[in-house]
Amino acid sequence: MQDSGIQLAVVDMAGTTVADDGLVVEAFEAAAEAGGLPPSGPQREHARQYVLDTMGQSKITVFRALFDDDDTAQRANAAFEESYASLIAAGRAEPITGAAESLSRLRAGGIKVALTTGFSPDTQGKLISALGWHDIADLVLAPGDGVRGRPYPDLILTALLRIGADSVRSVAALGDTASDIESALRAGCAIAAGTLTGAHDERQLVAAGATHIVTSVSDFADLLLKG
Repeated sequence: MQDSGIQLAVVDMAGTTVADDGLVVEAFEAAAEAGGLPPSGPQREHARQYVLDTMGQSKITVFRALFDDDDTAQRANAAFEESYASLIAAGRAEPITGAAESLSRLRAGGIKVALTTGFSPDTQGKLISALGWHDIADLVLAPGDGVRGRPYPDLILTALLRIGADSVRSVAALGDTASDIESALRAGCAIAAGTLTGAHDERQLVAAGATHIVTSVSDFADLLLKG
């Protein structure tokens, strides 16, 4: 364990370790069409903005908030997942500069790493495969049965239990959205850090209660290892 007392780093994927490059919004357009939203106008714009505001949350939760019934939400979510997977398959997934090296440095320094996401387990697996990151983390987690997505604390607390960290105060979390920060604070993490490589800016991350703001995952690794 590091002098900092951190045993586990829970790190987001899209926008934090993986460059988003507009992929989520692009995939949303397919979901909007499947959900029956008009191709343009206030309703479509409102939905698009809601997706941006809720970046980091479980996508099915987002679509349930946008659509009136669960069948439509499920149809929209399936279209989103299919579109995002197609973009990944087309080579659109790229790591944030220095991400792989940063995660490796954390593990070499004795800190376990869990990669988390708001995507489904299937989409997370495809993203991991596209990046060749099968061995980059000690654990990968996505929302699923018994594990709610952000802003709930479940992903972080599940990672703690599976890794076997001593307490929530030995956990540091990193994400690029207000939902990531809220999740980390709800979990009681010692560090709830926001990175400036993704969806939300410094003002939004600070307003959400971030304990630290870093320019990238590389600086997050430096923060945890400096002890």
